[in-house]
Amino acid sequence: QVQLVESGGGLVQAGGSLRLSCLASGRTFSRYIMGWFRQAPGKEREFVASISRSGGSTYYTDFAKGRFTISRDNAKNTVYLQMNSLKPEDTAVYYCAADAGSLSIIVTTTRNYDYWGQGTQVTVSS
Repeated sequence: QVQLVESGGGLVQAGGSLRLSCLASGRTFSRYIMGWFRQAPGKEREFVASISRSGGSTYYTDFAKGRFTISRDNAKNTVYLQMNSLKPEDTAVYYCAADAGSLSIIVTTTRNYDYWGQGTQVTVSS
């Protein structure tokens, strides 16, 4: 069992940056592929990025490439999402998620993830 708690969301102007954090409970954090998703009002939850258990490999969806960076610190049980050059269309609730069973980090569907945080709101003003 893993509990995930996101933080770091807030209101930022277009072009600004935010760093989201997701703290995991338990001693088995390094066993999970970690992912970030987001959900805007009226839209489905969509994949943003994922990172391997060791942190050595990452994968991004197209809109995140070049602007967002996912990283993790297994000693701190924390995964991060650095978001730069934010746009109003990035406004959403951002969720972190943990995947116990996948072999590849290209895990982009919600059903593959076993545990979810409660989300943190990111609002980008124009």
